[in-house]
Amino acid sequence: MTGIDPSVELRPRLVGQRIRRTEDPRLLTGNGRYVDDLSPPGLLHLAVLRSDQPHARIRAVDVGEAFAIPGVVAIFDASDIAGDFHPAVPTSRMKGYHATPFRPLAEGKVRYVGEPVVAVVAESRYAAEDALEAIRVTYEPLPFAIRQVDAVADDAPLLHEEAGTNVIVSRTFARGDVDAALALAAVVVKGRFRMTRKSPMPMEDRSYLAEWDRRRQAMTLHSSTNIPGIIRDVLAGCLDLPGSRMRVVAPEVGGSFGGKGSLNHEEMLVCVLARKLERPVKFVADRMEDLTAMSQAFDELIEAELAVDAEGHLLGLKADVIGDIGAYSIYPWTGALEPVQVVSFLPGPYRMEHYQGRVRGVLTPKPPTGPYRGVGRPSSTFAMERLIEMAARKLGMDPVEIRRRNLVKAEEFPYRTGSGIIWDRSAFQECLEGVCAHVDYPALVAARDAARAEGRWVGIGLASYAELTGIGSRIAVAPGMPINTGTETSIIRIDATGAVTAAFGISSHGQGLETTLAQVVADELGCRIEDVEIQHGDSALVPMGTGTYASRSAVLGGGAATMAARVVKAKVLKAAAFLMDVPVEDLDAGGGLIRARSSNATMTFKELAHAVYAQMGRIPHEQREDLVASETYDPYLGTACSSTHLAMVEIDPGTYGVTVARFAVAEDCGRIINPLIVDGQVHGAVAQGIGAALLEEVVHDAEGQLLTASLADYLVPVATTMPDIGIVHVEADLPNTLGGFRGMGEGGTIGAPAAIANAVSDALSHLGIEVDTLPVTPERIFRLVAAARGSAQG
Repeated sequence: MTGIDPSVELRPRLVGQRIRRTEDPRLLTGNGRYVDDLSPPGLLHLAVLRSDQPHARIRAVDVGEAFAIPGVVAIFDASDIAGDFHPAVPTSRMKGYHATPFRPLAEGKVRYVGEPVVAVVAESRYAAEDALEAIRVTYEPLPFAIRQVDAVADDAPLLHEEAGTNVIVSRTFARGDVDAALALAAVVVKGRFRMTRKSPMPMEDRSYLAEWDRRRQAMTLHSSTNIPGIIRDVLAGCLDLPGSRMRVVAPEVGGSFGGKGSLNHEEMLVCVLARKLERPVKFVADRMEDLTAMSQAFDELIEAELAVDAEGHLLGLKADVIGDIGAYSIYPWTGALEPVQVVSFLPGPYRMEHYQGRVRGVLTPKPPTGPYRGVGRPSSTFAMERLIEMAARKLGMDPVEIRRRNLVKAEEFPYRTGSGIIWDRSAFQECLEGVCAHVDYPALVAARDAARAEGRWVGIGLASYAELTGIGSRIAVAPGMPINTGTETSIIRIDATGAVTAAFGISSHGQGLETTLAQVVADELGCRIEDVEIQHGDSALVPMGTGTYASRSAVLGGGAATMAARVVKAKVLKAAAFLMDVPVEDLDAGGGLIRARSSNATMTFKELAHAVYAQMGRIPHEQREDLVASETYDPYLGTACSSTHLAMVEIDPGTYGVTVARFAVAEDCGRIINPLIVDGQVHGAVAQGIGAALLEEVVHDAEGQLLTASLADYLVPVATTMPDIGIVHVEADLPNTLGGFRGMGEGGTIGAPAAIANAVSDALSHLGIEVDTLPVTPERIFRLVAAARGSAQG
């Protein structure tokens, strides 16, 4: 034992400090390990022949001279693997929902351009791709409806005949009498809003490597996924394996943004083929494959009208949404994930009595839509915030003031929206005031007006939103999906050297979770952060884990870490009390030291662990406990996160290009674990949101062919075009989550598109133009301006 001055603090708390990411040294020095870095002995490479038809029967597959290419090992179509797996079925208890089976290769017919049809396995990727050129598939084209407005019709051609309809999910949310509110309103504004399809565009393409252990009859899948637990569970069922013999490992993952948060055809395929061939099989997509066939984002058509009284108070909202979910209901989230959340979150953070929202999710011959950063909220926030700004303009009211009058106030929490969502508490009003103070809103308006006086097209736009984060079991079970997303488990143990290992079911794909969770563990346990190893991304670590999505990791992972660390700390202090011969109430721990408050006696974690594990007899057998705990956290409901975004833009009247001159965010994510990481998340999400607002669009033509299959056509933001982003952190009332944490990783993609749309509309207000489609590209602005000038001349 050692001695220190008892008046000296053991160590300041780590939560709240700008700790540098502990992951970065290995990543920045090239020592990260991604799926494509793995090359086990006997490795085979998979290449996939994809459909060039949007909807067609497969009549014949002719492999031609493919087997003559050196290195080709095997070629498979759906008939060759029919008995080797069960399809994954994304079930739901939602009324009227139809699940579409999910298979590794198209069976019988294809339903979108890019769907996998034939698999070639070879000694090298080069040989496999060469073989693809020799294979010919004969198709019988079938009719289809490429647009959701056509596919929703009763007489539209069916993609899945067994469903009997293309509308595989339909729901209505209602409260009050919205028609009466619209009839009595002083002002009614309405529009038809659309956010077009996006691609998640992670830096690392999808990558999978399956290894079959013949001796154990066990499968290990290395996958660039952010949901290893979910993938383990579904593949165990698909392959008829117990979970103990189906392991999914996500090593380093270079981004996801939702695109790696669902089951992919190729994930199933490499496992089926690895077991069939008894050799490791790897698939790594190229950028064209990911742009063509990776799950995509939204494509929502929202018709909405908003009723407002003469003082600017919101009375009621009515909406009809058609969600284009692509050709399949994605596993496990189902085709209801995106469109239903659009209608659920459409009322936003506003006080409003009357609401009616109908949504239909419709099948079209395109890649499935799945999770994308913000799920549902980017589209709903875009529509609602456009209506708010339109109402303010019609009333002659400042956009800040109309929000101030309608955002839920602190004394009104918990507040139930018209769709049934409960906002527990969050800084709705404070975020609005915070962002306005940060930019000096009156001065910014004056600067805009001065620029306009010079003939420049300058505009200011705001967007306020709220979202649920860290969703617990009560809400997670509501959609009736085949998985539990409402809990998180942490297993924390101290070994004989005093080192701390904390295992989780979550899986980082770039958010810095190893750092933030280590901060939580070190604070709660009292150890040094240097002694904490965070383990994640491996389905074998905890009995049940799902992964990282829906802004859940800090809330649920941090909560589970807190619970487990407290149990282990109690064991540490109990053992130390015996060894130091002091009451346990006299002890505290921090910075790796256990200290008696009444004296200068201390003991290190290393000394205590050695005594517990190696010096048998120092602690009586009946009092000795292993320094380990497994705890599961369930926040039950979850908690709200909120923000207000503000953008100032300038449009070039000659090129119609949009420059974002100013951007600021005020957000409430509860107690901040690491401000450095939070700021990075905000910057990245806003950049992605700006891309969605101005650049990114997946385009299919009338024949179902993809027109944006390369980065020459699918445009994304780059660092040199990003504005400086001002950030205001608001910590008002902390939520009732363990640690007071809220999620925040999706906020930029939710608020930025709406704020920019409002700013562009403001810049074009002298022409009477209202933006209703994103991205608002130079071509779209050109057409809007031409139409407005044509109307004025007419």
